[in-house]
Amino acid sequence: MRTEWIERWARLLVRHAIRVTRGSVIKVRGTVEARALMTAVYAELLRAGAHPRMTAVLPELTHLFYTLASREQLGYLSPLDVHEARHCDGFITIKSDTNTRELSTIPAEKQVITMKAAKPLSDIIIKNDNWTLTLYPTAAYAQDADMAMSEFETFVAKALFLDKSDPVAAWQEQERWQAKLVRRLAAAKTVRIVGHDTDLSLSVAGRTVLNDGGHHNIPGGEIFTAPLETSAEGRIRYTYPVVAYGREISDIYLEFARGRVVKASAAKHEEFLHKMLDMDAGARYLGEFGIGTNYGIQRFVRNILFDEKIGGSVHLAVGRSYPKCGGRNKSALHWDMIKDLRQGGMLYFDGTLVQRDGKFLI
Repeated sequence: MRTEWIERWARLLVRHAIRVTRGSVIKVRGTVEARALMTAVYAELLRAGAHPRMTAVLPELTHLFYTLASREQLGYLSPLDVHEARHCDGFITIKSDTNTRELSTIPAEKQVITMKAAKPLSDIIIKNDNWTLTLYPTAAYAQDADMAMSEFETFVAKALFLDKSDPVAAWQEQERWQAKLVRRLAAAKTVRIVGHDTDLSLSVAGRTVLNDGGHHNIPGGEIFTAPLETSAEGRIRYTYPVVAYGREISDIYLEFARGRVVKASAAKHEEFLHKMLDMDAGARYLGEFGIGTNYGIQRFVRNILFDEKIGGSVHLAVGRSYPKCGGRNKSALHWDMIKDLRQGGMLYFDGTLVQRDGKFLI
């Protein structure tokens, strides 16, 4: 990517996305594919007076692990990782997969064991509430998005506002605009989503609505909360496939009763969908309701970090909720699914139409 984009990106992560003060211990995780950004972040953290802790891994190790690891190794959580997580002040994770289908032949049962084992670690990081996740362009991501590498790099830059001279100021402005929507949703008790093969209602009464103006995710561009666990009623057919754990699960349809998924189907990898939903007691309940507000993202690229922010879409995650939102659902799973409302979709707060065809009326 362009040098100026990399430099702006590093500054955005360190000076805006997370809280960094002199003396902060900041963990930076990624693969060697993202070395350019990791190096720039390392330099920016040093300029900020922080103490960077860098971990750069080889991308092929994940497949090797799942192929050779015993059940004991799959379920092992290193006390060293736990100790480090408890003593770090912030976390920057940079995704840079070289093969997004690398785990497609790995049995789901193996992935479930590892996800459950890692839950205490993710709980520490989430409780710390000073973390961010971003994505560095690779050929694999460009292929998933049906773009040339240069096109995908430009797409990423615009989604992150790196094409602007001051991305930090641009995200601050975005955050102020989203704050208006946060106040409107926070005042509501019920949400209804209507669209193709979709009529789903849920309650957000008493829950806290969060504003992602480029903090936990880069790119940001969403507001989100935790639905009341037993409130979801109705059905929803998601517009786009879920691309996760080396698989593409397409045409997902869910029916809810008293908050729980009681019927689920998919045109592709339906068995895997059911295994994820049966992971634990909380996996069939909603942990998140979010509204995409990044109108700089207008196309689906098969990556949830970008797709859930599409301006004019909503997303709902089954599984773990964020305690900061007041959510109480616990699960090793947190799986976002996207409904595009830009063509015939409607969104209601307390029975009042607030969005039609992806455009806000408030």
